[in-house]
Amino acid sequence: MLDKNRLKELKLVVFDLDGTLLRDDDTISPNVVELVGELKKLGMRFSFASGRLHSALKRHAETLNVTTPIISLDGSLIKSYPDGEIVFHSYVKPKFVHKAVQMANFNFMNVALCHDEAIYFTEHHSRITDRIEKFGANFQEVESYEPLLNETLEIVIIGEIRSDMRKIEKKFKFPNAWNLNTMLYKSHRHGDVYYLEIRKAGCDKGSGLKRLAKYLGCNVKNTAIMGDWYNDRPLFESAALKVAVQNAVPEIKRMADHISEGTNNDTGVEEFLEAILKAKRS
Repeated sequence: MLDKNRLKELKLVVFDLDGTLLRDDDTISPNVVELVGELKKLGMRFSFASGRLHSALKRHAETLNVTTPIISLDGSLIKSYPDGEIVFHSYVKPKFVHKAVQMANFNFMNVALCHDEAIYFTEHHSRITDRIEKFGANFQEVESYEPLLNETLEIVIIGEIRSDMRKIEKKFKFPNAWNLNTMLYKSHRHGDVYYLEIRKAGCDKGSGLKRLAKYLGCNVKNTAIMGDWYNDRPLFESAALKVAVQNAVPEIKRMADHISEGTNNDTGVEEFLEAILKAKRS
């Protein structure tokens, strides 16, 4: 049962996108759009916290008329829309980006560099556009990675031999490298394909929420978050009001303060927004 008094005190709602705010056809329910509009009239603010690139969030920000800065690439970037002001960024050091490209080339693997507006690849690594799992991403081919080393938020290496991927991952862990986070996982859609994502340490959705709240002058306790997947766990470890949609994984449901009756494809988000609206109008 949601606490009406806490709902009244909410000032910010941050949505995960895929599996939460978005239906499986990559759209937002018209009822959600209407409810967000009504709550904005009452002073509520809205934002996203997503693993997607910033450029892949713009269309949905426009749909909801979201002007609060957006958390993208799982907290590596906080950037406003539509004016494009960067509130926070966490670039990987150029020497590590260069090292990753060299190692991918040496091991005949594909590599791409994720920036805020696009994923960059060279002709030699063009297969990455069919394999990389970054929904809505803008891909751009470049002649060389060298001019892009300074503003890389995430490196993605793709390979087919897990043991070789593990060896590369070790090169980006202590004591071989400092202040980096790595994540190696198997593709859900491309058979025996493995992904190695490399980011600067200290970035996740939870840290992004704290940075955003501080920027807005808002106490995290006066925010609410909605999510469904494992990368939402840092959000669900925060002091925010935590709401899981019905289709969320069990771990997120266990961490939630409230679980919606509906999924992302029906009334999951609407239920919560209606509860906030009712509380604030009472």
